Amino acid sequence: MLDQLLIGFSTALLPNNLLFIFIGVLIGQVVGALPGLGPSAGMALLLPLTFGLEPVTAIMMLAGIMYGAQYGGTLTSVLIKVPGEASGVMTAVDGNAMAREGRAGAALAISAIGSFIAGIGSVMAVAVLAPPLASFGLRFNAPEYFLLALLGILAIGSLGGSPIKSLGAALIGLMIALIGVDPLTGTPRLSFDQPILLKGIDFIPVVIGVFGVAEVLHSLERIESVKPIKTRLRDMWLTMEDWRKCRFAIIRGGFIGLFVGIMPGAGASIASLLAYLTERKFSTTPEMFGKGAIDGVASAEAANNSASHGAAIPMLSLGIPGSASTAILLAALILHGIRPGPQLMSQESVLVWGLIASMFVGNVFLLIMNLPMAPVFAALLRIPYVYLAPAILGISLVGAYAATLDMATVWMSLAFGVLGYAMIKFDVPRPPLVLALVLASLMETSLRQALLLSFGSPMIFVERPISAILLCAVVLTIVLPIMSAVRRRRRVGAKPAATGGNGAG
Repeated sequence: MLDQLLIGFSTALLPNNLLFIFIGVLIGQVVGALPGLGPSAGMALLLPLTFGLEPVTAIMMLAGIMYGAQYGGTLTSVLIKVPGEASGVMTAVDGNAMAREGRAGAALAISAIGSFIAGIGSVMAVAVLAPPLASFGLRFNAPEYFLLALLGILAIGSLGGSPIKSLGAALIGLMIALIGVDPLTGTPRLSFDQPILLKGIDFIPVVIGVFGVAEVLHSLERIESVKPIKTRLRDMWLTMEDWRKCRFAIIRGGFIGLFVGIMPGAGASIASLLAYLTERKFSTTPEMFGKGAIDGVASAEAANNSASHGAAIPMLSLGIPGSASTAILLAALILHGIRPGPQLMSQESVLVWGLIASMFVGNVFLLIMNLPMAPVFAALLRIPYVYLAPAILGISLVGAYAATLDMATVWMSLAFGVLGYAMIKFDVPRPPLVLALVLASLMETSLRQALLLSFGSPMIFVERPISAILLCAVVLTIVLPIMSAVRRRRRVGAKPAATGGNGAG
């Protein structure tokens, strides 16, 4: 393996390949920072431009866009609370809260460091564990995917102050996801005979409206009181206390992201959500989550970057795309006359190991680009909000239009902006709505596929070992909060009785 990796580095470090790796990660950074595009769209747009390149050079550049976009999405998530992708929602929650406290530089710095450490770790896992991890990921079928998505939906209840409000917001997200065409039968549902609704409602207008437009509308109410965020240089860098909080958060997030990434179709959004919720359980200050927890930012960013690398494992070892981005990488291989599949690692070893080595190089490029620039990006928040608000709104709506080249997406974004504004006014958390919308498709399709496989029998969820374990986790997620609530009520009821008894004595 070490010999193959050395050959990979000798390929990746060629001047021509270094140039295109840098171009790839730079484009990925820009694409990730533009709400509405995302890595898969950026890769698809640039795919025709790779025809004149060597196959290994083309794949290195496209892969650079894939993981570079995870870094870029952090910028808008932290600075203006508009995640470029679903995987940036959890970063937007705590990263933007840190920015409002004048610590945008620290949020961006820990995001860059966390992404780098998790990225390098997951690339090492790709090099060492690709075949065995990919075979384990293939054990996940429809029942496991349904239970994994359901576990994510139930865990959403802990994201806000009130579990009822959080689950209510998630329910709205699930209802929005049902609009469009039935994925299995192809029949329209909840479209109200409106052609625009037949395509369904995409993630992009929802997240741009609920986060970007809603924030601007809410801020316009108090435009006079919103002062520019004063960012002091000493607050822009990480302290030893920050690093102490984040070091294990990065490791845990990296492992979760790698595990989720190797499962085809799971995606970085599930990885960042699970890592964030896991870190909240481990944190010594869980009350800070949602209010500017730097370990929450670190875990979410480590997970989404690790997942984007982990998705390459089933692609390289089995020819199965683990995400939309790796599906485009597979398309690029086919366009360049290379047949993906189990024989790829043996027949095209120079390309595969060159790609793995390029991921090491690309992550170093991204760290060098992002870490020194964190204070510069954070300084943008010194601009008076009266000028910043129109810029945020403009970036959001341009991103919405660029995603589909259809003005209908812009109008939808504005409509969801009103919904997001109402949620702010009624103190309803917004991340559960967006995350439920993302998980809904996987959950619905997997449930129906599982029941089709079992001819309608629910026993399929307990007959398979992995699904049985996940089902136990789902049951515990429901039962444990209820039991703890009952215990708290009993304690509260017992205290007045004890007090009354003492008074009578």
